[in-house]
Amino acid sequence: MNLIADFLLAAGAFATALYCFVLARRLKRFTTLETGMGGAIAVLSAQVDDMTKALEKARSSANSSSSSLEDQVRRAEAASARLDLMLASLHDLPPETESQNEADAEDRRLRFVRRRPERSTLRAAE
Repeated sequence: MNLIADFLLAAGAFATALYCFVLARRLKRFTTLETGMGGAIAVLSAQVDDMTKALEKARSSANSSSSSLEDQVRRAEAASARLDLMLASLHDLPPETESQNEADAEDRRLRFVRRRPERSTLRAAE
């Protein structure tokens, strides 16, 4: 009975050693940097670093754009306040009469003057 127990114990130890050997080889292939998961992990780590840098650049760009936009909004609000003041001051002007409007319209009308070519230039062209 002792002989059978020793034989089973030795077989179990041999199976365990074989299992550990197979696992060690698989782990070595798993962690190689060129072809295994180690390489994939290294590539992913580099990509994470690149994405972190890109995110920082995007964040700084967004902050600068935000400050620029805030400045433009302040300037637009100031211009709007000035326009409101100008519009309010226009209500204080006296109304114009129709004769003044007609005279202004005639002055604003574009006038074209056509010049006819002189006869001497027409004869030279023929």
